Amino acid sequence: MGGFYIGRERKARKAYGFDEVALVPGRKTLDPNDVDINWKIGDLTFSTPILASAMDGVVDTNFAIQMGKLGGLAVLNLGGVQTRYDDPAKVIEEIVYSSPEESVETIQRIYRAPIKEELIEERIKEMKKAEIPVAVSCIPQQALRFAPIAEEAGADIFVVQATVVTTEYFSSRNEKLDFSKFCRQLSIPVIVGNCVIYETAYDLMQTGIAALLVGVGPGAACTTREVLGVGVPQVTTTIDTSAARDDYFKKTGRFVPVITDGGMRTGGDICKALASGADAVMIGSAFARAKEAPGKGYHWGMATSDENLPRGVKVTVGTTGTLKEILYGPARLDDGSQNLAWAIRTCMGYCGVSNIKEMHEVEMVIAPAIKSEGKFFQEIQRLKGKR
Repeated sequence: MGGFYIGRERKARKAYGFDEVALVPGRKTLDPNDVDINWKIGDLTFSTPILASAMDGVVDTNFAIQMGKLGGLAVLNLGGVQTRYDDPAKVIEEIVYSSPEESVETIQRIYRAPIKEELIEERIKEMKKAEIPVAVSCIPQQALRFAPIAEEAGADIFVVQATVVTTEYFSSRNEKLDFSKFCRQLSIPVIVGNCVIYETAYDLMQTGIAALLVGVGPGAACTTREVLGVGVPQVTTTIDTSAARDDYFKKTGRFVPVITDGGMRTGGDICKALASGADAVMIGSAFARAKEAPGKGYHWGMATSDENLPRGVKVTVGTTGTLKEILYGPARLDDGSQNLAWAIRTCMGYCGVSNIKEMHEVEMVIAPAIKSEGKFFQEIQRLKGKR
């Protein structure tokens, strides 16, 4: 294994995040209208390669319905407030208006309430009634219990998600979730995550999963990297795991989409994720800014409520526009956080590629100054605006 010596007989390889690379325009260019940004999972096709994260400040049933009607996919967290409370909006308000000093304790108390299985069925049927694809998620420990309920209620996709997921899990207290058996038991596609390395990605693909979430700790509200020191920057993570996808496809003929999860705030970040090998992306904070988001301009991570070691924080992101404006424009901000679909189309057009698969081959350069080069006046005016 290559890398650099960081001490006596100890090497580490360099890893890259979105701010450290840039995409190189192609020799030919395309009209953005002629670019195909669809992505597929199972028999479902979506018109935009962007999923909304299963976070309570981002997705409730109404948000999922609006996202579905716009051609996207929002994932509802079955382990959150939507399935613990008959009136989740009231509980979310309590989180939103808690002080920074009280927010972690408030969230922990709220998430101690038991999950009601009847609410799982109720929320899914509410979304199905709107005739949209329904995706729901839970942690591995809840999967065997919740998946049959969700499938029976009409869910189209089931997501099993934890900070780090592997096929080789050992515990003296908890039973391991057998992903191969789990995928065989369900008749709907199963998305699993998260992981960051080639070997784990390949192992998970062998179990029969329909798609893979990649990324540990890059989210705006996640503090896993600070608390645990664990994580790999998203460009390197996506390249490594998409290499596993390609190798697995060559061996089996079965294609397992890679979904880069977290760390993307702008259209440019999403484009870099796709160029790194992602087939789609999952984002939270960008959608937490939508008027339709239940968090009212606030965003908190799924691990915030952990009783032993919280790995999240409530952050203020503000409300900047409608979900439609964030996805499809017209953009009312100049920071790249709106009209994400057109940003993808325009970038692909500049790079001369017509679909996401071709986007995986776009040339990249290491460019840590890409966002600051020539931006003197922008930087000065931003600093003045913060005073």
